[in-house]
Amino acid sequence: MVGVKNLHLCSTEETKTPTPWMAWGLIYFGFTSSSIRYKDQNFCLKITKENQENSQLQSPQGLSYKQPIVVSPNGKPVALTPWLVPIVWEGTFDPMLINSIYRQKNITIATTVFALGKYTQFLKVFLESAEQNYFVGFRVHYYVFTDQPELVPEVKMGEEHNLTVLKVPSSNRWQDISLSRMARLEKLIESRLINEADYVFSLDVDSKFYGHWGVETLGRLVGVIHPGYYLTSREYFTYERRPESQAFIPYSEGDYYYGGAVIGGLVKDVYRLAKTCREQLDIDASKSIEAAWQEESHLNKYFLYNKPSKVLSPEYLWQDQIPHKDRVKILRFSQIIKNYADVRPN
Repeated sequence: MVGVKNLHLCSTEETKTPTPWMAWGLIYFGFTSSSIRYKDQNFCLKITKENQENSQLQSPQGLSYKQPIVVSPNGKPVALTPWLVPIVWEGTFDPMLINSIYRQKNITIATTVFALGKYTQFLKVFLESAEQNYFVGFRVHYYVFTDQPELVPEVKMGEEHNLTVLKVPSSNRWQDISLSRMARLEKLIESRLINEADYVFSLDVDSKFYGHWGVETLGRLVGVIHPGYYLTSREYFTYERRPESQAFIPYSEGDYYYGGAVIGGLVKDVYRLAKTCREQLDIDASKSIEAAWQEESHLNKYFLYNKPSKVLSPEYLWQDQIPHKDRVKILRFSQIIKNYADVRPN
């Protein structure tokens, strides 16, 4: 009978200078047997934070493969991407179980909201509905970017829910507000969130929570499938199609069309996303190029080659003007009906 002896987990200090073949951990087994004799050796496994969550799931550019589907031909939601990460739908998780698991982690979820110009009118509904549905029972810190701090409404916050108002300059173009989002998110993470939060979500303010949104949405890097394109062939996605833009995606490539209204994940991974998109936006700006849908176009480029570790179904980003009863079981977060000519500065 072959046995394993002397199990030992190495600390980081014990494996400071691993050889190349120790990159993912090194295992030694010591065997004893009546017919096979080996020296007792230590079992050594290097465990790092990077491996506790999925490491970066990077895909090479130009790779040809079939477009993923969100709903199967029989009408049932697909719960797994082709790169084997979950698509979160109602019925794919147990809220009581997953809440009990995450409550032990003592986590903080930072949440950024951009409310400039007339978009401040949406803050009250956003915050009040969030306090009824968004990470209830967990530590949440909202960061509201606005050019009119005096118009931020007073909303009763739940236990361990806090709000900070951050004043930013006004803008004459709604596109500029969109274009600056990644830079502001990057700077906020650098200056505060890296020390204050575990996860961060950036959400659109002109939206309302209609149902539970909780820890089932947490992951290393999280994207949401846009409700307008989840049944659409990728040739019709509104990606940036000009090769001269850093956001360019060829017609032959694409997984899903991700909505820019929801970006989330571990602070360090969202920082990497925001910094990369901001750099690509800067390159485009230096060439007087503005991508089709500003930061959303660059977000889709990033997600195509840096796969999310969790994908949220359109339950987590709907639009009030689209009937949902025959399409999704439950509405959790939806962009409200509005007249863009009334709320946008241009």
